[in-house]
Amino acid sequence: MKKIALSLLFLIVFALDVQAALQTKEITYKVGDTEFTGYLSFDDAISGKRPGILVAHEWWGHDDYSRKRADMLAKLGYTAFALDMYGTGKLAKHPDDAKKFMQAAVGEVPEAEKRFKAAYAVLIKQDTVDPKKIAAIGYCMGGGIVMHMARTSVVEMKGVVSYHGSFSGATQTPSQAGPERAKVLAFSGGADPFVPIESVQTFVKSMTEAGVDYELKSYPGVKHSFTVANADEKGKKFSLPLEYNAAADQDSWQRTQVFFKTIFK
Repeated sequence: MKKIALSLLFLIVFALDVQAALQTKEITYKVGDTEFTGYLSFDDAISGKRPGILVAHEWWGHDDYSRKRADMLAKLGYTAFALDMYGTGKLAKHPDDAKKFMQAAVGEVPEAEKRFKAAYAVLIKQDTVDPKKIAAIGYCMGGGIVMHMARTSVVEMKGVVSYHGSFSGATQTPSQAGPERAKVLAFSGGADPFVPIESVQTFVKSMTEAGVDYELKSYPGVKHSFTVANADEKGKKFSLPLEYNAAADQDSWQRTQVFFKTIFK
C-alpha cells in the first residue's frame, strides 16, 4: 500500500509540474525581405490574457541569454517575446561582427523602429497577451533601443526597463507624445566606461525636459554587462570592460518586478 501511495503521489506531483510547464516556441517574421526569428515564452497554467513584455538583446544578437530572460518573465506570469534585431541566424562571435550587425540594425533610426514595431506586432497578436498592457526590457544595445521607443512613443507601452544600456540613443531624437507615455526604469554601472557620467547627465536632462516619467539607478563600482553571468569570460577574451555583478543583477531584477507590478495595476 505504501508503494502504491508513493506512486500516486509521484504521479500527482509530476502532473502538476507538467501542467505548470512553460510553453515556448520560435516565431519567424519579416521586415521587408529580411527574416527575423524571435522566441515566445509563457506559462500555460495561467488562464486568460496577461501583460506582454518584449526582450531586446545585447549587441551580440538574439542569443540564449535573451531567451533566458524571456523564460524568467514567463515564470512571473507574463508572456515574453525575445525579439530579433539582426535577422535569423545573425549572432556575433566577435565584437567586430557585433558592430556591423548593430550598425545595420540601429544605424538608421527608421530601420531600428521598423524592426522593433514588427516584433511588437507579433507580441500583441498572441492569444495570451493583453495588447493594452505591453512593456519592454533591453540589455546593452537593447537597453538603448527600448529607451528610445519609450521617449518617441513609437509604439504604445506602459513602461520600459534598460540594463547597462546606452543613453545616447535615448536622447538624440525628438520626444513625441503618445496616447500614454511609457515610464522608464534604467540601471547603469557607475564604473561602466561605455556609459560615462557625461552621458548620464545628458540622459537625466533630456528625460526631464521631455517630461518622461523615469527612474535611474546607478551601481557604484559596477562595470558593463553586470547582469550577464558569462560577461567576465567575454571581457577577458576580447579585452572589454565587461563584468558580472551578482548584487546588481539581483537588485535590478527585484526592482524590475516591482516596476511591472506598478505599471500593470
